[in-house]
Amino acid sequence: MSHPGKPVTELDSVTDRFRDSLSCEAASRDANKPDFRELDLGSPVSPLRTAHHAVGAAGNGGPAASSSSSSSGSFSGRTNPVSRRSDSGHTNSNGNNNHSGELSGSSENSPTATGGGNTRILKPGQARSDSIYSGQNGGSSSSSSSAVNSPPLNVLPTGNICPSGRILKTGMAANRSSRSDVLGSGMGNYGHGSIIRGGGKSGSSTPDSPGIPSVRSSSGIGGEGNVAKRGATQGSDPEELKRAGNEHYKRGHFAEALGLYDRAIALSPASAAYRSNRAAALTGLGRLGEAVRECEEAVRLDPNYGRAHHRLASLFLRLGQVENARKHLCYPGMHLDPCEMHKLQLVEKHIAKCGDVRRIRDWESVVREVDAAIAAGADSSPQLFMCRAEALLKLHQIDDAESISIHVPKSEPLTISSSQAKFFGMLSEAYVYFVRAQIEMALGRFENAVKAAEKASQMDPRNVEVAVLVNNVRMVARARVRGNDLFKSERFTEACSAYGDGLRLDPSNSVLYCNRAACWFKLGQWERSIEDSNHALKIQPNYTKALLRRAASNSKLERWEEAVKDYEVLRKELPNNNEVAEALFHAQVALKKSRGEEVYNLKFGGEVEQVSGLEQFRAAITLPGVSVVHFEIASNSQCKQISPFVDTLCGRYPSINFLKVDIQENPTVATAENVRIVPTFKIYKNGSRVKEIVCPSRDMLEHSVRHYSF
Repeated sequence: MSHPGKPVTELDSVTDRFRDSLSCEAASRDANKPDFRELDLGSPVSPLRTAHHAVGAAGNGGPAASSSSSSSGSFSGRTNPVSRRSDSGHTNSNGNNNHSGELSGSSENSPTATGGGNTRILKPGQARSDSIYSGQNGGSSSSSSSAVNSPPLNVLPTGNICPSGRILKTGMAANRSSRSDVLGSGMGNYGHGSIIRGGGKSGSSTPDSPGIPSVRSSSGIGGEGNVAKRGATQGSDPEELKRAGNEHYKRGHFAEALGLYDRAIALSPASAAYRSNRAAALTGLGRLGEAVRECEEAVRLDPNYGRAHHRLASLFLRLGQVENARKHLCYPGMHLDPCEMHKLQLVEKHIAKCGDVRRIRDWESVVREVDAAIAAGADSSPQLFMCRAEALLKLHQIDDAESISIHVPKSEPLTISSSQAKFFGMLSEAYVYFVRAQIEMALGRFENAVKAAEKASQMDPRNVEVAVLVNNVRMVARARVRGNDLFKSERFTEACSAYGDGLRLDPSNSVLYCNRAACWFKLGQWERSIEDSNHALKIQPNYTKALLRRAASNSKLERWEEAVKDYEVLRKELPNNNEVAEALFHAQVALKKSRGEEVYNLKFGGEVEQVSGLEQFRAAITLPGVSVVHFEIASNSQCKQISPFVDTLCGRYPSINFLKVDIQENPTVATAENVRIVPTFKIYKNGSRVKEIVCPSRDMLEHSVRHYSF
């Protein structure tokens, strides 16, 4: 039996050798737990419950439960109770800690500690103790008889925070669980409910998808539900609040976890661990900017807090800020994780390559490199998403570019050091507005473009690329306003010149091309109008106004086939536009005449003709062109439903004659056409039946009508 005051250097040596022999993966996992910097052989999430629970267990005479020797790394049954070397505390020469059994606050805040007669001065921020202890209760233990002769230790395990005045009684440690419940690895992709045991193996966990082992307790009162319930009731104990928050976090209840961490911080604002855990909950809620600020506050409180540094590195990597990520991943004195370093280098490589191909305006390669960087880990970078939007804009995919800019991950304000990160030579936040200004300009929203460009200039006033854009946007906007004013004054030649000034500054502006096409049309220069309309449609294929300009110019040049094609597209885009419908009708008639076909009795805007006899019916269907006949019964429910749609088709396809026959009022027509089921539709062309449809859907009916129209 060893004396409690004798330093057990042999066990210290064994512990050191065990720690040094860990694999790279295990070492990186340990270094990245959010609550503690070293391999934790105690329980980092308050293994001591409230004092009345422990006293009750001992006072009833029941044997104390032994400390579990599971993956948390705790040992029980040792013949020599010892305190492992730590950064925060040692047992003194009498075998007791320097708190003399009374806890006045968190062990994290102890600046010095005494152990084996030696005093160590802690560095700022070093406050955590990793202790190996064996619980005793009146000299009996269920773990091993070899521990009977060991004197009891008054040990404060790692991470305990107890209200001032509570006494840690002998044997209480034996009733505490040795498992540690720690929020997921700082090198992982936080926000996915990851919980990893302190000092234990994570099984199949990976940095992006850590394993989630279940929480256990060595005493019956420490289950998951009880922990969360105690967190709601123990409002004065920040450690209980943190443990309850961890339980909610593990289940994916990030909002509830955040509320509990907030309460813990309110009680103990100087705790770096609470700040780091709050950052994990914010990450789970997708609030990465706030998570960064919390981690930076944790590092300010404890500059050597490895977990916060690793979490910051992970957050900055997701945000695409490689240099900031490297600063925290390679922080002096911290373990460098090779897996995270490889991910960082991969993201950095793709971003650098993206910058290279962007400089030479190889926009297809820009899209590929952006996608590769996002897949490598920068999945929440607003700058990378906006870079993709910029490339699509230059590839004339304006709709896709706008869609990306609308759904880009929200760029939250970061701290000063974070917001100074560079992207393609300009400040990261400025680049987002730089691209947005270009998209607004391409869509003809000139005022919005000016505001976005000026915002980018305010953020990064020294960047040359931003300065050039601001100047161009302002000048193009002025040119467009001047051209519009001249057009309204019917000074079309001068308006053409004004729009041309804007196009020299922004040669990919479809709005200016379309406006100039309107000027050429007014001047009777229809070929030039078609040319500018084609430029606009090449940049923005679904540009309705440009399509109208081209269709009208083709009609003036009597290019009826081209005009009909454009008007048909416009008719689908603008189904309720009467002017487009009439223009299409006249173009179709002119096309028919140009082909030498005879056209009789065609008029625009006709209504569905009601047939009242066999002779009227036969005269109507033998007219030149196409006739669509709706055979109905007025009281039939299906006929009532589709009849209004027939009226719509009549307006939509004015070159077709539409007729309606009630077979109850006109049985001779029904008998002659052999109609027994309603609604029935028959299509006639120049007096011959070409198609019959019984009870069609609206889509089927319109498809058939469209097929037989001009």
